[in-house]
Amino acid sequence: MAMSVGPADGGGDDEVVSAINTTPLVDVMLVLLIIFLITIPVVTHTVPVELPKDRNQPTQTKPQNIIIAVTKDGDYYWNEKPVPSIDALLDKLKKAAVENPQPEVHIRADANGRYEFVGKVMLALQRAGIYKVAFITQPPPHG
Repeated sequence: MAMSVGPADGGGDDEVVSAINTTPLVDVMLVLLIIFLITIPVVTHTVPVELPKDRNQPTQTKPQNIIIAVTKDGDYYWNEKPVPSIDALLDKLKKAAVENPQPEVHIRADANGRYEFVGKVMLALQRAGIYKVAFITQPPPHG
């Protein structure tokens, strides 16, 4: 390996050295490579958990299940019978909450409806003390 000490003719120090010294660059790159090799296994190590699988369960209709339908206009239906207001729905839910065993509530909401209407139903379920709540959805198309 050759090394340049200075100009050969003994001239001044004003000459520009056009050779690039790549030794510091190689040193930095090797240090970064070692750091990445050490830290990558630590970063990729995660807590072992089993993630849920996507599955489609058919609805099991039992006589004690309550189906609450919410239209896109905000109308509520209790097992296909109209309910005049959210307060009337809350009264019905309070009566159903004391039954033993407590019935499941299935909510069918219109996809084009506002979330506010479903939120009111969820709040009424919480206030009544209903623990088993499910949403009925359209299954995805096969393909």
